[in-house]
Amino acid sequence: MHISEGVLSAPVLGAGAAASLGFLVYGFRRMKDELLTKTALMSSLFFVGSFIHVPLGPSSVHLLLNGLVGAVLGFAAFPAIFMALLLQGLLFQFGGLTTLGINTFNIALPALLAWILCRVGLKSCGTVQSVLFFLAGFLPVALSGALVSFMLFLSGDKLTQAAQAIFLAHIPVMFIEGTATVFILRFIMKVYPSFLDK
Repeated sequence: MHISEGVLSAPVLGAGAAASLGFLVYGFRRMKDELLTKTALMSSLFFVGSFIHVPLGPSSVHLLLNGLVGAVLGFAAFPAIFMALLLQGLLFQFGGLTTLGINTFNIALPALLAWILCRVGLKSCGTVQSVLFFLAGFLPVALSGALVSFMLFLSGDKLTQAAQAIFLAHIPVMFIEGTATVFILRFIMKVYPSFLDK
């Protein structure tokens, strides 16, 4: 889901960087001392999740886990995802520094939806809770795919097919992450419910 350098147009890169900067500043300001350890943990989880590849035909796609990160951290998901993407770009050349802003925006903004769904899910029970937790994992991946596709579309007609392929390739990941998020959040609720407090 990382967009490589040299693909997007300058206006798209600039707008993504500006939007991410605003959310990053807000996320850092809302981050209290007790949230630092949790943010570092979820950033590490996101970092490692990118190395778990799901085979898909002749290619593969990787897990995002942005829904889970967002469900746990809320606005602190922006700093967590930013730091993970920065390290991935520096250490493994995933994405790049010029695309860091737009990649952060595309992945972290949908994570905020997971936070909202998780808050509602924690007040629910039974099937309703499971559905909300599933959507907290499913929808952020879908929205990230849609945002990446839209950014590619904005940068030129030649990228339209690539944009469609990226979204379609991540449909299995949406279901995998939705299902995993249900089990993970329910497990956390049983063994360490205060971990989901914000």
